[in-house]
Amino acid sequence: MKVTSTTRVLTLLGDPVAHSASPELQNAAFAAAGVDGVYVAVRCAPDDLVGFMRGLARAGGGGNVTLPHKEKAASILDIRSEAVRRTGACNTFWGDDEGRVHGDNTDVEGFRRALETFLEGPTAGIRVLLLGAGGAARAALAALVADRAGEILLYNRSQERARAVSRRIGGPKVRVVPIARELEGEDFDLVVNATRLGLAPGDPSPVDFRKLNRAGAAMDLVYGRHTTGFVQAAEAAGIRATDGMDMLIQQGAVSFERWWGHVAPVEAMREAVAERQTG
Repeated sequence: MKVTSTTRVLTLLGDPVAHSASPELQNAAFAAAGVDGVYVAVRCAPDDLVGFMRGLARAGGGGNVTLPHKEKAASILDIRSEAVRRTGACNTFWGDDEGRVHGDNTDVEGFRRALETFLEGPTAGIRVLLLGAGGAARAALAALVADRAGEILLYNRSQERARAVSRRIGGPKVRVVPIARELEGEDFDLVVNATRLGLAPGDPSPVDFRKLNRAGAAMDLVYGRHTTGFVQAAEAAGIRATDGMDMLIQQGAVSFERWWGHVAPVEAMREAVAERQTG
């Protein structure tokens, strides 16, 4: 990869970012597509987010935003997609010729594509337990509601935050669970982990699958070189499970399409991630 004065700089802004597979994924995509860009991960403090986003966008670049900045990023944008307006969170941004900062929440479409592949069937009518109330949870909830999932139970340590997310996105199909004990003996077609638990190798699962009556499948939105505690717990209970790697690839593909205006080379992205996992 040759970097010159005309190379477009795309970044991942967040904290932490050291674990991210996005640089390998996007740089492989840029090379496969023959676009003049480079993608780097930058650890970013909250007070620095405005400067990074506006500076990069005005210089012709852009990037992604990850934990814990997705909600703040939405407030920085000049032009918001419907997904950003719906969720109040932004994970992808870029600039235009007039210096305006555009943003999208590609986690919504990324979750939808990954879930469709994982379930091998329709989302309509399924009963879901969604854990978390941050940016990833908002994206997952927006996708589930749009795809006509059945009842969705939302659990988060902060009940107030969960209720705010439910009011903004959920509607009548979403029920906030105030305490974890109320989940005992429940049946779900799908359990989704949208919390931060799992980023560190020693993190426990945010739910005890043994206390549920049934869980048809388990989807973690966290990924890493390690197997997350959520996936380990699900598989130990005999539940089919997946981590967040495919969602990363799918949302990355949508981000690529926003930046470059043409279809992403998804297979090249998959190969880059597979090499990272085995490297």
